[in-house]
Amino acid sequence: MAGATPEPSELERLSSKELHDRALARARERLDVGFLWELLRAIPAAAAALGEHDRAAFDLLHGVSLLQEFTHAGEGEMADALRPLYIEYLARHGMPASHRA
Repeated sequence: MAGATPEPSELERLSSKELHDRALARARERLDVGFLWELLRAIPAAAAALGEHDRAAFDLLHGVSLLQEFTHAGEGEMADALRPLYIEYLARHGMPASHRA
């Protein structure tokens, strides 16, 4: 069943790393550059929410650093801070084919 849309409660049970991985896999399947850009734009705000204000300022001023952050956005506290973005995306667009039952 292509694009199976999970229940929000199912998504809430996933780890932040799993949400990150599934959201990125679904965006790749859909060739959804818009979501990837949204994620890149959200990383500085997530860093600021974690109290990493210097990091947030740097990310806003240096686009290249955002690309580096993108590769680690599914790890640790950053993944936790980005959970709402991953949940909203997967709830709207469904799970990637590689994670469907």
